[in-house]
Amino acid sequence: MISARRPLVAICGTIILVLIQAVVDPTGLLALVGFSGAQPQFDRGIWPLAPYVVFVPVLLVGTWWVAVRAGERFWTLAAGITLTVMLAQAATCLFMTWDPAVAAWSAGFVTGKALPAALIVAGLTRWLGGSRTRTVHSHGSLWPIALLFAALAPLLAGLWWTGAVYAPGVPAARPDRGALSMFVAILLIAAATFMFLRLIRPRVPGVLGGWLAALLAGGAVGLVQAVIAFLLDGGLHGDLWPLMAAYVAVADGLSFGACLGWVVGIGAVLSDRVLAGQAGRKVQVAVGAAVAVAMGFAGILPAPEPATAVARTTSNAPAGFLRTDGANISDGKGNQVLLRGVNVNQLVDFYQPRPEVPATRPLSEDDYAGMAEQGFDVVRLNISWSALEPTRGSLDPGYLAKITQAVAWGKQHGIYTVLDMHQDGWWNGPAPAGTVCRPGTDPMWGYDGAPEWATITDGAPRCEFTGRDISPAGNRAFQNFYFNTDGIRVALAETWGKLAATFRDEPMVAGFDLLNEPGFGESAPVTTAHLLGTFYDEAIQAIRAAGAQQIVFVEPSIFWSGLGFDTGPTPGFTNDRNIVFSPHLYAESITMDRDLGIPPIVRIERQFTLAQRVANEYGAPLWSGEYGYWGEDSDVLQRLTRYAATEDQQMLGSAYWVWKQACGDPQNGIGPVGNALMMQDCATGGDAAPKTEVLRILSRAYPQSAPGTLTSLQADGAKFQLAGTTASRGCGLTLWVPGSAKPVLSTVGVTELDSVAVPGGWRVSGCAEGNYTVSAG
Repeated sequence: MISARRPLVAICGTIILVLIQAVVDPTGLLALVGFSGAQPQFDRGIWPLAPYVVFVPVLLVGTWWVAVRAGERFWTLAAGITLTVMLAQAATCLFMTWDPAVAAWSAGFVTGKALPAALIVAGLTRWLGGSRTRTVHSHGSLWPIALLFAALAPLLAGLWWTGAVYAPGVPAARPDRGALSMFVAILLIAAATFMFLRLIRPRVPGVLGGWLAALLAGGAVGLVQAVIAFLLDGGLHGDLWPLMAAYVAVADGLSFGACLGWVVGIGAVLSDRVLAGQAGRKVQVAVGAAVAVAMGFAGILPAPEPATAVARTTSNAPAGFLRTDGANISDGKGNQVLLRGVNVNQLVDFYQPRPEVPATRPLSEDDYAGMAEQGFDVVRLNISWSALEPTRGSLDPGYLAKITQAVAWGKQHGIYTVLDMHQDGWWNGPAPAGTVCRPGTDPMWGYDGAPEWATITDGAPRCEFTGRDISPAGNRAFQNFYFNTDGIRVALAETWGKLAATFRDEPMVAGFDLLNEPGFGESAPVTTAHLLGTFYDEAIQAIRAAGAQQIVFVEPSIFWSGLGFDTGPTPGFTNDRNIVFSPHLYAESITMDRDLGIPPIVRIERQFTLAQRVANEYGAPLWSGEYGYWGEDSDVLQRLTRYAATEDQQMLGSAYWVWKQACGDPQNGIGPVGNALMMQDCATGGDAAPKTEVLRILSRAYPQSAPGTLTSLQADGAKFQLAGTTASRGCGLTLWVPGSAKPVLSTVGVTELDSVAVPGGWRVSGCAEGNYTVSAG
């Protein structure tokens, strides 16, 4: 007997919870249905309204259904509410994207909200929902349903079980993970589904009983994957990564069960209808045959190519230009290239918090001479859309001339340029005077990024929560960008086409970094994966249409800088062959764990492994566009030493943050110095002593180019050991060795060595053949 009060209590409890969260959450991001303070928009399609006209109705209808059908027990009702929240999320994302795979995968991203909401609503319903009569229901055969559901998993895997979480060896029901991994995962899903069907079907009848079994089975498989990953991926070795990986794996499993568990539910109902007799056996035989066909098809299904598998062949860049070649950056002459250098922010259009203190330091040729003396061969040149295109449709010739001059200075000193469209907090506007912020947030400075004409906040307050990247105004501005309000997403892609056309014939422009640390908007991962990938594809097409064939550097969202990992743009976002995956490897630096005073979520060494996994999914090389910024405590050099050792071990390049930072830079705050490698004395405005100990580590010896492929690298100052292999003799070996003393080199397979003294050190060149080694010290 169902208490009429129970579904009413569940519905009322859900409504009250939604309202309380919306009021208490100052960001609009932490609640089931957040409110950012933005004005309602009715002329932009469904996305601004979807949380209210899709999520809320699905949530309430689903809550009523599970309260009626599964409300006799606390744990079944809690599972039902979890299912309902995930389905509401999936439906909302489906209306935003019309992409079922993205929508279903997105359901997992609400796990952290769904579980506590489910416990609260289920607890209230049990307490206030009236009497309960626990009925035991009969059910039909379970194993054919479990096998069929498991066998369908590889065919419907979509975006599940991708990303940094899934270490090699962790079973996942995806053909591209290999036959053994796929079949082990199928067996796990089948066993877990059968187990939970036996547990739930006697307690929850109908479609819902099977659906809940699939939900819980998915979560259980995620736990098994997490245990296997713990054993294979280094365990709790100085960070919290295994716990985070477990959360993501369970969330993937729950969302898989939530979005596809209706198959189990319908199958369970059909099985119930044929409990006994020959008809039942016939149905079992039919289901068994379907399972065999599905498993056989899954077994012969060709593994989907990685999103950019074509990138494992050499790109079509012209002679003399850098390009990707498999997992490496190459010069097109058979030499692997390591790009190691710094970020330069001296052309950024920053907000100026104090009118009397400049927000940037002048950029000159002396800066490039100084960088060359450290052995740097690349500058990630931060530029601002607001300065480049202050008027829509027209690039500012004066600002373009500054960029061109910087590229020329780099070329003069043998330094490549990566042009980076920089932004922090979306734009440089501060909170207007008199801004009233919700409790928990504060009026904020501006930072840098988009022009005013591309900044659409819909009246959301310019207030920050824990930092510039969580702001209702900034989040809404990013949301409007991702959904191409007023064409601004396409406008930035077109701007990239115009800028790339200017440098299409310049081989010392290594490439284009399309957007610095993209914000998450209001609906990740629709924004941070699906629509970010859409923007990247639009920008790449515009760049190629302009005749520019340089490398395109693509970043994951700001989540990577804050957490130490993220998903990145959706696999398959582009077919271009010349891309590099470029996360910012800030583990143990600006990540939220340091702000919270907890152990690292991801330790310095592990971040390289996680980033490489995602790069491998794109079939692209890995290059860190930013790292560093460890503050001023005593552990800075120790952390940097660990970073440098791992970078050498992985034979990677990167760009340190930052060469110079002005005292008036909003990122610098208000202090006695402009905090960078080349310090500024804020009292005088002149130079302060540089960070010599940091520079000593950054300027260590390394191969700027090496014939064939590097196989190992270690360096400490002028001491180093490297090894490589090349299929044919090549004379592209170029080494940087710091210091005044001429290096004494030991070699195998290397001839025609020549050491030339240059400012700051030595440039060593030579020819290599077969397996070769070079060492000094």
